[in-house]
Amino acid sequence: MQGVKILRDRVPLPALLTGLLREIIVLRLKLRLYRTLSRLAGLPMVFVVRALFALARLLGPARAAAAGAAIARAIGPRLPSHRTALKNLRQSFPEAREAEIAAIALGSWDNLGRTGAEYAHLAEIFDYDPEAATPGRIEVEGIEHFFALRDDGKPGLIFSAHLGNWELPAICAARFGLEASAVFRPPNSPAAAQLVQEVRRATMGGLTAAGPGAAFAMQGVVERGGHLGMLVDQHFTRGVVVDFLGHPALVNPLLGKLARHYDCPVHGVRVIRLPGDRFRLELTPALDLKRDAGGAIDVQGAMQAMTDVIAGWVREYPEQWLWMHRRWRPAMLPPAAARAPAAQASS
Repeated sequence: MQGVKILRDRVPLPALLTGLLREIIVLRLKLRLYRTLSRLAGLPMVFVVRALFALARLLGPARAAAAGAAIARAIGPRLPSHRTALKNLRQSFPEAREAEIAAIALGSWDNLGRTGAEYAHLAEIFDYDPEAATPGRIEVEGIEHFFALRDDGKPGLIFSAHLGNWELPAICAARFGLEASAVFRPPNSPAAAQLVQEVRRATMGGLTAAGPGAAFAMQGVVERGGHLGMLVDQHFTRGVVVDFLGHPALVNPLLGKLARHYDCPVHGVRVIRLPGDRFRLELTPALDLKRDAGGAIDVQGAMQAMTDVIAGWVREYPEQWLWMHRRWRPAMLPPAAARAPAAQASS
């Protein structure tokens, strides 16, 4: 108080207020200038991304995917995230030879390049018709689970992973009348995020962007009796600990919490990239989730069950998973979980 009194005595109040107002105006002008410059700096990337998208449209699905794969295989191994991929692979497959590790990492870049190029053709690629005499680009296993999920009149949860072209299940849901909302994380590039969102809104059903307030929106989907789809194979800082490919990792517990609260079925869906620019979608039966003594679904046990399914998928087609992501972050684990994750997962 004495310091404030001294300041007030030395600087007249009107002058002090004028100075503060001036500082606020300067700060706001700086902020506006920064935002304007950021938008201007991003304009060239917007044109580049849209030009690549237009080129992919001209090439057609197969040639665009091949071109995307070639670009990713050439550039990917030169990026810092390639070192992350190699580290993740060595950790997950310690028995594999270095040549095998390198081949899987290159295959992962190939799949990512194809997936990126296929955004221009998502509506065209998904041509599944259960009544067709000859299969098209898409085949589906577990379609009976899909129809049961659609027609049972109950809410449902669907988990997936960054395998094959992971955008296709949401298109399948929209095409066949499953009321579903897909949770997505926008790309880091604003230009790419804008274009990806345009494509998703044109081909998919409901969309919920991950971020503040998303949990309430997702809860609303389930409360209305809808279905919520979510990729659960990425790091989540405030997550629960699971064992993934033999090592502790943090996973978003939201699907486990919703399953516990609403006691609704949980299915898994994956996409397998097949030769000849074809895909197989597989929907699992509802998982038999671990429950506590009171009969309620155990959140950590539910997330471990989902993670175990994804781990099996990744082991089967390791070159189709997104190894460049920093999935394991030991420094962020709770101390007890870092010491004994497997014991916690099996308890």
